[in-house]
Amino acid sequence: MIIPVKCESGGYNIYLERGALSRAKEYFDLDRNVLIVTDSGVPREYAETVALQCRESMTVVFPEGEASKNFDTYKSILEALVKGDFTRTDCVVAVGGGVTGDMAGFAAATFMHGIDFYNIPTTVLSQVDSSVGGKTAIDFGGFKNIVGAFHQPKGVIIDPDTLKTLPDRQISNGLAEAVKMALTHDKELFSMFEADSFDIDMVIERSIKIKQSVVEADEKESGLRRVLNFGHTVGHAIESNTPTLYHGECVALGMLPMCSEKVRARLIPVLNKLNLPTSVDCDAEKIIETMSHDKKMAGDTISVIRVENVGEFNIAKVKFTDFSNEIKAVYKK
Repeated sequence: MIIPVKCESGGYNIYLERGALSRAKEYFDLDRNVLIVTDSGVPREYAETVALQCRESMTVVFPEGEASKNFDTYKSILEALVKGDFTRTDCVVAVGGGVTGDMAGFAAATFMHGIDFYNIPTTVLSQVDSSVGGKTAIDFGGFKNIVGAFHQPKGVIIDPDTLKTLPDRQISNGLAEAVKMALTHDKELFSMFEADSFDIDMVIERSIKIKQSVVEADEKESGLRRVLNFGHTVGHAIESNTPTLYHGECVALGMLPMCSEKVRARLIPVLNKLNLPTSVDCDAEKIIETMSHDKKMAGDTISVIRVENVGEFNIAKVKFTDFSNEIKAVYKK
């Protein structure tokens, strides 16, 4: 299946197909110098499969995990680009999850004012969400994604076969982002989660098509695209203070205070079914303090995404003090 994404800065295709990794050269221009970026948690065979299809290639491997999403890893990728005599006609290919895509994408966005970037996501979380849309970022000063750039990929390969090596917790971690998409846009998908009647290929397809439509309408998050932050405002703050939790687990927790009571009553059983957390093991005051540095803050107000009914959303500006009280109330329950 080919899902085209049309943006002002340039269009590209998402290739959603089992076995597509082994046919990367049919979908990407790899007849040049290619820097493959991956992490230690990704099976080596995935990067090697891509390397065999390139005219020339180098591979950078960094330690897996959010802790690597920093300037040191960014520097190591730039050093490889310089050492390998890469030019503006060459490219970077990410093979891995969301951290890998962010690191490779941010390096590609900034090296020589921007070179081509391709993404091959290998986790549920990156396949249903982060691999599409061109947002690249790194963490700094204890804050998530505070340094970054918009840099759309030239193409994305989503091969569900790469998920076969993921542990169950990582599967659940990624499905949290799909639940986010369902709550804001797709009540039928959410009902499937409730009934436990979904398959992963269908979840990826429906989630990516939602992401596609949002990105096409608002490439650089000036309006509609903010809906993709549903659960993230609070979730990022939890993630910054609870390093033992994965990103999707924090998003799951971050969605709870952003739902109406009737939606929350439906959401909690779904999260339980997917083995995602529903209670916060972190002081609410710490979460609120971290949120005060969020990029969506404007004076004493913050932009938030709320879901009053499944499949619908609204964007609102609220006083930060009022928002803080809501968070305390939900997490005390």
